[in-house]
Amino acid sequence: MQQDSSSDPINVEAAVAGPGATTHFGYTTVGESEKAGKVAEVFRSVAGRYDLMNDLMSGGLHRVWKAFAVARAGVRPGMKVLDVAGGTGDLSTAFARRVGPDGEVWLTDINDSMLRVGRDRLLDRGLPLPAAVCDAECLPFADGYFDRVMVAFGLRNMTHKARALTEMRRVLKPGGKLLVLEFSRVARPLAPLYDLYSFTVLPWLGARVARDERSYRYLAESIRLHPDQNTLASMMEAAGLSHVRFFNLTAGVVALHEGVNLGPCPPAAGNAAGAD
Repeated sequence: MQQDSSSDPINVEAAVAGPGATTHFGYTTVGESEKAGKVAEVFRSVAGRYDLMNDLMSGGLHRVWKAFAVARAGVRPGMKVLDVAGGTGDLSTAFARRVGPDGEVWLTDINDSMLRVGRDRLLDRGLPLPAAVCDAECLPFADGYFDRVMVAFGLRNMTHKARALTEMRRVLKPGGKLLVLEFSRVARPLAPLYDLYSFTVLPWLGARVARDERSYRYLAESIRLHPDQNTLASMMEAAGLSHVRFFNLTAGVVALHEGVNLGPCPPAAGNAAGAD
Protein backbone atom coordinates (compact mmCIF):
# COMPACT_ATOMS: atom_id res chain seq x y z
CA MET A 1 0.00 0.00 0.00
CA GLN A 2 1.30 3.46 -0.82
CA GLN A 3 2.04 5.45 2.31
CA ASP A 4 2.10 9.11 3.28
CA SER A 5 4.99 10.08 5.51
CA SER A 6 3.50 13.41 6.65
CA SER A 7 2.27 13.64 10.24
CA ASP A 8 -0.75 15.86 9.55
CA PRO A 9 -3.62 15.57 7.07
CA ILE A 10 -3.29 17.61 3.89
CA ASN A 11 -5.77 20.51 3.99
CA VAL A 12 -7.40 20.78 0.59
CA GLU A 13 -10.88 21.79 1.77
CA ALA A 14 -13.03 23.70 -0.70
CA ALA A 15 -16.41 25.35 -0.22
CA VAL A 16 -18.95 26.29 -2.87
CA ALA A 17 -22.15 28.17 -2.05
CA GLY A 18 -24.47 30.38 -4.01
CA PRO A 19 -25.05 33.92 -2.65
CA GLY A 20 -28.28 34.09 -0.66
CA ALA A 21 -29.12 30.41 -1.24
CA THR A 22 -30.54 28.43 1.68
CA THR A 23 -30.58 24.79 2.72
CA HIS A 24 -31.54 22.72 5.75
CA PHE A 25 -29.54 21.99 8.87
CA GLY A 26 -31.79 19.47 10.52
CA TYR A 27 -35.18 21.18 10.66
CA THR A 28 -33.61 24.65 10.62
CA THR A 29 -33.21 26.67 7.42
CA VAL A 30 -29.73 28.16 7.08
CA GLY A 31 -27.65 29.81 4.37
CA GLU A 32 -25.74 27.38 2.17
CA SER A 33 -22.51 29.04 3.26
CA GLU A 34 -23.39 28.31 6.91
CA LYS A 35 -24.24 24.61 6.75
CA ALA A 36 -20.71 23.20 6.43
CA GLY A 37 -19.62 25.18 9.49
CA LYS A 38 -22.59 24.01 11.53
CA VAL A 39 -22.02 20.37 10.56
CA ALA A 40 -18.35 20.82 11.46
CA GLU A 41 -19.36 22.05 14.92
CA VAL A 42 -21.45 18.93 15.43
CA PHE A 43 -18.61 16.56 14.59
CA ARG A 44 -15.98 18.51 16.49
CA SER A 45 -18.23 18.14 19.52
CA VAL A 46 -18.71 14.37 19.19
CA ALA A 47 -15.40 13.24 17.63
CA GLY A 48 -13.90 11.88 20.84
CA ARG A 49 -16.88 9.63 21.61
CA TYR A 50 -18.12 9.02 18.09
CA ASP A 51 -17.52 5.26 17.95
CA LEU A 52 -18.83 4.70 21.47
CA MET A 53 -22.03 6.55 20.62
CA ASN A 54 -22.40 4.55 17.39
CA ASP A 55 -22.18 1.32 19.39
CA LEU A 56 -24.75 2.53 21.92
CA MET A 57 -27.17 4.02 19.38
CA SER A 58 -27.18 1.02 17.05
CA GLY A 59 -26.58 -1.75 19.58
CA GLY A 60 -23.41 -2.53 17.63
CA LEU A 61 -25.31 -2.98 14.36
CA HIS A 62 -23.27 -0.26 12.64
CA ARG A 63 -20.40 -2.75 12.53
CA VAL A 64 -22.60 -5.29 10.75
CA TRP A 65 -23.80 -2.67 8.25
CA LYS A 66 -20.22 -1.61 7.50
CA ALA A 67 -19.06 -5.21 7.15
CA PHE A 68 -21.81 -5.80 4.58
CA ALA A 69 -20.72 -2.67 2.67
CA VAL A 70 -17.08 -3.80 2.68
CA ALA A 71 -18.11 -7.22 1.36
CA ARG A 72 -20.21 -5.63 -1.41
CA ALA A 73 -17.28 -3.38 -2.37
CA GLY A 74 -15.31 -6.43 -3.49
CA VAL A 75 -11.97 -4.73 -2.93
CA ARG A 76 -9.00 -6.73 -4.22
CA PRO A 77 -5.22 -6.46 -3.85
CA GLY A 78 -3.72 -3.54 -5.75
CA MET A 79 -6.91 -1.48 -5.92
CA LYS A 80 -7.20 2.23 -5.17
CA VAL A 81 -9.98 3.13 -2.72
CA LEU A 82 -11.35 6.50 -1.59
CA ASP A 83 -13.08 6.64 1.80
CA VAL A 84 -15.19 9.84 1.75
CA ALA A 85 -16.34 11.26 5.10
CA GLY A 86 -14.25 8.45 6.55
CA GLY A 87 -14.25 9.85 10.08
CA THR A 88 -12.57 7.56 12.57
CA GLY A 89 -11.18 5.26 9.88
CA ASP A 90 -12.83 1.90 10.49
CA LEU A 91 -13.72 1.41 6.80
CA SER A 92 -10.28 2.61 5.69
CA THR A 93 -8.78 0.00 8.00
CA ALA A 94 -10.85 -2.76 6.40
CA PHE A 95 -10.00 -1.60 2.88
CA ALA A 96 -6.28 -1.22 3.64
CA ARG A 97 -6.08 -4.84 4.75
CA ARG A 98 -7.65 -5.92 1.47
CA VAL A 99 -5.68 -3.83 -1.04
CA GLY A 100 -2.32 -4.97 0.33
CA PRO A 101 1.07 -3.32 -0.20
CA ASP A 102 0.44 -2.54 -3.88
CA GLY A 103 -2.90 -0.81 -3.27
CA GLU A 104 -3.81 2.64 -2.05
CA VAL A 105 -6.48 3.84 0.39
CA TRP A 106 -7.22 7.51 1.06
CA LEU A 107 -9.00 8.55 4.26
CA THR A 108 -10.81 11.87 3.74
CA ASP A 109 -13.21 13.99 5.74
CA ILE A 110 -14.27 17.63 5.69
CA ASN A 111 -13.93 17.75 9.48
CA ASP A 112 -10.37 17.96 10.77
CA SER A 113 -11.27 16.78 14.28
CA MET A 114 -12.79 13.54 12.99
CA LEU A 115 -9.95 13.03 10.53
CA ARG A 116 -7.28 13.40 13.20
CA VAL A 117 -8.99 10.77 15.33
CA GLY A 118 -9.13 8.44 12.34
CA ARG A 119 -5.54 9.09 11.28
CA ASP A 120 -4.25 8.46 14.80
CA ARG A 121 -6.15 5.18 15.05
CA LEU A 122 -4.79 4.05 11.69
CA LEU A 123 -1.25 4.84 12.84
CA ASP A 124 -1.86 2.87 16.05
CA ARG A 125 -2.84 -0.08 13.84
CA GLY A 126 0.33 0.24 11.78
CA LEU A 127 -1.48 1.71 8.78
CA PRO A 128 0.05 5.08 7.79
CA LEU A 129 -2.52 5.85 5.10
CA PRO A 130 -2.69 9.18 3.26
CA ALA A 131 -5.32 11.45 4.81
CA ALA A 132 -6.83 14.68 3.50
CA VAL A 133 -9.26 17.28 4.79
CA CYS A 134 -11.45 17.87 1.75
CA ASP A 135 -14.97 18.66 0.61
CA ALA A 136 -16.74 15.82 -1.21
CA GLU A 137 -18.33 18.40 -3.49
CA CYS A 138 -14.88 19.34 -4.84
CA LEU A 139 -12.57 16.34 -4.57
CA PRO A 140 -8.84 17.02 -5.13
CA PHE A 141 -8.24 13.89 -7.21
CA ALA A 142 -7.81 13.25 -10.92
CA ASP A 143 -10.59 11.88 -13.09
CA GLY A 144 -10.78 8.09 -13.08
CA TYR A 145 -8.26 7.57 -10.29
CA PHE A 146 -10.06 5.14 -7.93
CA ASP A 147 -11.44 1.63 -8.32
CA ARG A 148 -13.86 2.11 -5.42
CA VAL A 149 -15.37 5.11 -3.66
CA MET A 150 -17.22 4.65 -0.37
CA VAL A 151 -19.17 7.20 1.63
CA ALA A 152 -20.69 5.92 4.87
CA PHE A 153 -23.04 8.03 6.99
CA GLY A 154 -21.77 11.21 5.39
CA LEU A 155 -23.89 12.01 2.34
CA ARG A 156 -26.84 13.32 4.35
CA ASN A 157 -24.62 16.05 5.86
CA MET A 158 -23.53 17.41 2.47
CA THR A 159 -25.08 20.64 1.24
CA HIS A 160 -25.25 19.69 -2.45
CA LYS A 161 -25.74 15.94 -2.58
CA ALA A 162 -26.10 15.78 -6.38
CA ARG A 163 -22.83 17.66 -6.79
CA ALA A 164 -21.06 15.34 -4.35
CA LEU A 165 -22.36 12.24 -6.14
CA THR A 166 -21.16 13.59 -9.47
CA GLU A 167 -17.72 14.31 -8.00
CA MET A 168 -17.47 10.82 -6.55
CA ARG A 169 -18.45 9.38 -9.91
CA ARG A 170 -15.85 11.60 -11.65
CA VAL A 171 -12.93 10.12 -9.72
CA LEU A 172 -13.99 6.53 -10.44
CA LYS A 173 -12.25 4.49 -13.12
CA PRO A 174 -14.43 2.97 -15.85
CA GLY A 175 -15.93 -0.10 -14.20
CA GLY A 176 -15.35 1.38 -10.75
CA LYS A 177 -18.05 1.26 -8.09
CA LEU A 178 -19.52 3.91 -5.77
CA LEU A 179 -21.08 2.67 -2.53
CA VAL A 180 -23.26 4.88 -0.32
CA LEU A 181 -24.10 3.56 3.15
CA GLU A 182 -26.58 5.86 4.85
CA PHE A 183 -29.57 6.08 7.16
CA SER A 184 -32.73 5.79 5.10
CA ARG A 185 -36.50 5.36 5.26
CA VAL A 186 -37.55 2.71 7.75
CA ALA A 187 -40.38 0.27 6.96
CA ARG A 188 -43.71 2.02 7.55
CA PRO A 189 -45.00 -0.27 10.38
CA LEU A 190 -41.88 0.53 12.41
CA ALA A 191 -41.93 4.29 11.79
CA PRO A 192 -43.76 5.37 14.99
CA LEU A 193 -41.45 3.34 17.24
CA TYR A 194 -38.40 4.52 15.29
CA ASP A 195 -39.49 8.15 15.65
CA LEU A 196 -39.94 7.71 19.40
CA TYR A 197 -36.46 6.23 19.66
CA SER A 198 -34.88 8.87 17.42
CA PHE A 199 -36.34 11.94 19.10
CA THR A 200 -36.32 10.68 22.70
CA VAL A 201 -33.61 8.07 23.25
CA LEU A 202 -30.94 9.46 20.90
CA PRO A 203 -30.90 12.98 22.41
CA TRP A 204 -30.93 11.43 25.90
CA LEU A 205 -27.92 9.26 25.03
CA GLY A 206 -26.20 12.27 23.51
CA ALA A 207 -26.71 14.29 26.67
CA ARG A 208 -25.58 11.52 29.03
CA VAL A 209 -22.65 10.04 27.09
CA ALA A 210 -21.38 12.69 24.69
CA ARG A 211 -22.69 15.63 26.77
CA ASP A 212 -24.24 17.03 23.62
CA GLU A 213 -27.99 16.57 23.23
CA ARG A 214 -28.28 19.08 20.39
CA SER A 215 -25.94 17.23 18.02
CA TYR A 216 -27.91 14.00 18.36
CA ARG A 217 -31.19 15.82 17.85
CA TYR A 218 -29.65 17.12 14.61
CA LEU A 219 -28.77 13.52 13.71
CA ALA A 220 -32.42 12.46 14.00
CA GLU A 221 -33.60 15.46 12.00
CA SER A 222 -31.00 15.03 9.25
CA ILE A 223 -32.08 11.41 8.76
CA ARG A 224 -35.70 12.47 8.20
CA LEU A 225 -34.66 15.01 5.55
CA HIS A 226 -32.33 12.67 3.66
CA PRO A 227 -33.67 11.31 0.34
CA ASP A 228 -35.42 7.96 0.59
CA GLN A 229 -34.09 4.83 -1.09
CA ASN A 230 -35.68 5.33 -4.50
CA THR A 231 -34.92 9.05 -4.64
CA LEU A 232 -31.25 8.47 -3.85
CA ALA A 233 -31.07 5.74 -6.49
CA SER A 234 -32.46 8.21 -9.04
CA MET A 235 -29.91 10.82 -7.97
CA MET A 236 -27.08 8.34 -8.49
CA GLU A 237 -28.37 7.57 -11.98
CA ALA A 238 -28.59 11.30 -12.72
CA ALA A 239 -24.94 11.60 -11.63
CA GLY A 240 -24.04 9.16 -14.42
CA LEU A 241 -23.87 5.85 -12.55
CA SER A 242 -25.22 2.63 -14.03
CA HIS A 243 -26.59 -0.60 -12.57
CA VAL A 244 -27.75 1.32 -9.49
CA ARG A 245 -29.30 -0.85 -6.81
CA PHE A 246 -29.83 -0.71 -3.07
CA PHE A 247 -30.11 -3.09 -0.15
CA ASN A 248 -32.29 -2.31 2.85
CA LEU A 249 -30.62 -3.21 6.14
CA THR A 250 -32.47 -3.59 9.46
CA ALA A 251 -35.87 -2.90 7.87
CA GLY A 252 -34.64 0.20 6.07
CA VAL A 253 -33.06 1.94 9.04
CA VAL A 254 -29.99 1.93 6.80
CA ALA A 255 -29.62 1.32 3.08
CA LEU A 256 -26.56 0.50 1.00
CA HIS A 257 -26.70 1.96 -2.51
CA GLU A 258 -24.22 1.03 -5.18
CA GLY A 259 -23.63 2.10 -8.77
CA VAL A 260 -21.01 1.52 -11.44
CA ASN A 261 -19.20 4.05 -13.63
CA LEU A 262 -19.54 2.71 -17.18
CA GLY A 263 -19.20 5.72 -19.45
CA PRO A 264 -17.89 9.24 -20.00
CA CYS A 265 -18.42 11.95 -17.41
CA PRO A 266 -21.95 13.44 -17.25
CA PRO A 267 -22.63 17.23 -17.41
CA ALA A 268 -21.16 19.48 -14.73
CA ALA A 269 -22.41 18.77 -11.21
CA GLY A 270 -24.24 22.06 -11.01
CA ASN A 271 -26.48 20.91 -13.90
CA ALA A 272 -27.07 17.39 -12.60
CA ALA A 273 -30.65 16.34 -11.97
CA GLY A 274 -31.84 15.30 -8.55
CA ALA A 275 -32.68 16.92 -5.25
CA ASP A 276 -29.97 18.39 -3.04
